[in-house]
Order: sequence, then structure tokens, then C-alpha cells
Amino acid sequence: MDFGLSGKTALVTGATGGIGRATAQFLIEEGVKVTLSDMDKDKLAALTDQMGAEHCAADLSSAAGCRDLVAQAGTGFDIWVHATGVTGAKGDPLQMSDADWQDALDIDFLSAVRLARDLCPPMIARGWGRVVFVTSENVAQPYPDETVYNSAKSALLSFSKSVAMQHSKSGLLVNCVAPAFIETPMTDGMMEKRAAELDCSRDEAVESFLKEDRPYLVLERRGRPEEVAAVIAMLCSTQASFVTGSNWRVDGGSVGSINV
Repeated sequence: MDFGLSGKTALVTGATGGIGRATAQFLIEEGVKVTLSDMDKDKLAALTDQMGAEHCAADLSSAAGCRDLVAQAGTGFDIWVHATGVTGAKGDPLQMSDADWQDALDIDFLSAVRLARDLCPPMIARGWGRVVFVTSENVAQPYPDETVYNSAKSALLSFSKSVAMQHSKSGLLVNCVAPAFIETPMTDGMMEKRAAELDCSRDEAVESFLKEDRPYLVLERRGRPEEVAAVIAMLCSTQASFVTGSNWRVDGGSVGSINV
């Protein structure tokens, strides 16, 4: 299918992670001129060389870092995919410190808000734009030991819906994609920690995690970044011209409730 994106420009933030990287590659293959951003300069440069894209390194955990990215990259993008995120501190919801909360909010939520103030108005002025925020299964099915992540990603979803309601009639379509248990460096780290705690292999850790913690994930495997990227690219496309304010689950059935 031709997504009608040839000649468009895109910014992918969180580009060295599994989902950001796969999305950037998908968009490039669709003829999009992509600028990659992440905080690891070395990984970003290597990825840029591999893909033939442009890049701007920036730490989006602060307002200054967001301003730095805008100063480097500009605001003239047709598409913005925001895949920046961390799981943050884990544990008892009542024992999370102010610093734990602030870290998750700064990276998972406020980075999007801060960048949106600069990146979205030019799209509105041109009458065409696509924004996709990566949320999580946790916005629909929170887990108690991931409360700071649950809350920050839920705030991101609410923000996305608000922007879509306010500006979609001006041509800015804003959506979210909610992945679950994807093969990324983030879940690799989770499974390596679990394997160490259980004294087992990572594959065994994955198997036990699926059985004990994700009983509704009926496909019984981790998702691939490419499977998330395909949905993100579709939402960026001209084919999705009547889709805005939505939260698309790419979760292998992990969320047990009906998606309404």
C-alpha cells in the first residue's frame, strides 16, 4: 500500500530505541526525509550513518534540552513521532519519591508537551500534519509497581486527545499507539533483571513473565518493533485521514478490556 508520504519530512524522537528505530526505517522506505533524535550521540550517529538520515542529539528530560532540539532541528516537519520514554522507578505506589515522579513526568509526558508547543503550530498553519505519541498498554491496564509510568503515559494520552480535539479541523491529526511487551532495549533490561532474580535464562524469564504477569497476551510472545512501526506509519499516512484522537493498541491482546 502506498501511504502517500513520499517527499514528506519527519522528526522521530527516541529514535535509537526499538520502536523509534523501526518507525524511522519504515518512514524512510516510504520516501520520507527523516531527522532522528535521541540523547546518546554515539548511537544516534551510527544509526544515522546506517539509515542515511539526519540527526540532532538532545536530552529531552528538561525544558532546556527540548529547546536545544528545536534550535538544532527547526520546526518545519510534516510528521512527528514521539517515542521518547522510560519506565522510571518501580515499587509500591505509596513509596515513590517526588524525584521518581518528576523523572517520569519530565521524560514521558512533559517532553511531548514542550516540543508540541513548537512543532505543532507550523503544521496547523500549513493545514497538514501528523503527530503520533507512543503511550503504553499501561494507560488502559495499569500495573501497581509501575505507577509513575502509568500516570505519565496516561497524562500523555489525555494531552494527545486534547490537542486533537482542539486542532484536528485545522489539519493536524494527533493519535497515540499503545504497545505492550515489545522486543526493545527497555524490555530486554526488564527480562535480564528478572532472569537474574529467578536464576534462569532470559527466554525462561520471558516465558514466566507472560504466564504470570501478562495472562491476556494471547499471542504468547513479545511483539516486534516493526509490528508497532507499521501502525505508526499508517497513522502518519494519507490513508488515515479520518483518524484522530485515538489510542491504537498494539499489544497482542495484553489488555483484557474491550477497546471502546
